[in-house]
Amino acid sequence: MSDDNLLSRREFTLESALAILSAATITISGCGKDDKPGTGPTTTTQTDRNGTISANHGHIATVTAAQLTSPTTISVNIQGGATHPHTIELTSAQVTSIGANSTVSVTSTTDNGHSHTVTFN
Repeated sequence: MSDDNLLSRREFTLESALAILSAATITISGCGKDDKPGTGPTTTTQTDRNGTISANHGHIATVTAAQLTSPTTISVNIQGGATHPHTIELTSAQVTSIGANSTVSVTSTTDNGHSHTVTFN
């Protein structure tokens, strides 16, 4: 190799820095304009949550999506297709837990001589 093809330390450093910066420029210029509409943080859409009812004979326990997105203390009638009513009371903290997929168990009112345990998630 002849000395004509060799770079000085300064020229080598300068060429290396320019190469690195040009790669960064290409990467940076490729970002942003290719973003598709609607990309970004995802949101979780709440859906109604049904509870599992012990010794069930037609009862249905549902906390609606609307109740999950605005948690307050609620009373839920779980009669469903049964011949008698039962009610469960859920605090706002319990409603929030159900919305966050945590397990919540409550005991219904005693009607017709018995009660039920209702478990969500």
